Amino acid sequence: MLKKSIYLMLAVVLGLSMVLTGCGGEKASNDVNDMKVGFIYVGPIGDGGWSYSHNEGRLYLEEELGVETIYKESVPEGPEVEKVIRDMIDQGAEVVFATSFGYMDYMAKVSKDYPDVAFLHCSGYRTTENMGNYFGRIYEPRYLSGIVAGMKTKTNKIGYVAAYEIPEVVRGINAFTLGVRSVNPEAEVEVRWTHTWYDPAKEKEAANALLDEGIDVIAQHQDTAGPQQAAEEKGAFSIGYNTDMKDKAPNAYMTSPVWNWGPYYVKNVKAVMEGNWAPESYWGGLEDDIVELASLTELAPEGAKEKVEEATQKIKEGSFKVFAGPIKDQQGNIKVKEGQVLTDEELISMDWFVEGVKGKIKK
Repeated sequence: MLKKSIYLMLAVVLGLSMVLTGCGGEKASNDVNDMKVGFIYVGPIGDGGWSYSHNEGRLYLEEELGVETIYKESVPEGPEVEKVIRDMIDQGAEVVFATSFGYMDYMAKVSKDYPDVAFLHCSGYRTTENMGNYFGRIYEPRYLSGIVAGMKTKTNKIGYVAAYEIPEVVRGINAFTLGVRSVNPEAEVEVRWTHTWYDPAKEKEAANALLDEGIDVIAQHQDTAGPQQAAEEKGAFSIGYNTDMKDKAPNAYMTSPVWNWGPYYVKNVKAVMEGNWAPESYWGGLEDDIVELASLTELAPEGAKEKVEEATQKIKEGSFKVFAGPIKDQQGNIKVKEGQVLTDEELISMDWFVEGVKGKIKK
């Protein structure tokens, strides 16, 4: 009897193992649902801007692939991020996205300790054997938003509230200014630095200082709608950033360069699941739909929609490049010659302002 019972138990175990392993498709599906993905944000997800846009991408990822995600808000750009990354991996994260420039060196360091984890860093340039970087050519819709601002201003004085003197921000200011001056060569763009990504009060204060100087359109590279709200309160107009911010300043807002992170997150997490992910440096543009210009509101100037659509089409088809010469710097010197186009390497290290920008870069 004992021997028969043992045989019966073995048969049951064997049968169960066949059920669990016999269908490869079902096992793959379970593996997908078991995947855990971590996200690290520099600001709160309720900022309505940068961190909010990434969090929308996280939610899209969950919906599309059914994976579990974890996230940490308002993580400083310093050594603290190392602990956050390690904690996420301890919780089972097999993919980690770090979504601010200042996380780059710390993520690269941690990546070497976890060769089986996929690391992806947003807006930087470093890679390791298991860390890639990703960004979008947001300077393309910034150029388009400059067209709107250049056609709207009556004073030819446009303000730009900016976070830090890093190439990403400098490149955006330059692209915006080139867009402005493509339709209004007399207009100037004055920059105010806040040295913060997220500080609604400080951003609003910088915008107010610009508005007090007679500026009638405010643009920004900040994570909140503070600059736009300042513009609204003083009867001026605004260009947002990161997301469509119409509801934040409806009496000032005209449009925003915006992000669409979700499809990129799905593509990369899916590649990790399927075992064919490899680190890369990704920099997609309007043609990839990772960046775009939000719909223009009724406050946008007459004729701007047609100008924007024409420029958008040319950028998408490659017949127009934002940083094609001739381009002069602030001193009037030719920086990009006729027939020349700045390379990605030159754009990534950009540390000079184009003609038409009023402001300084600390070096």
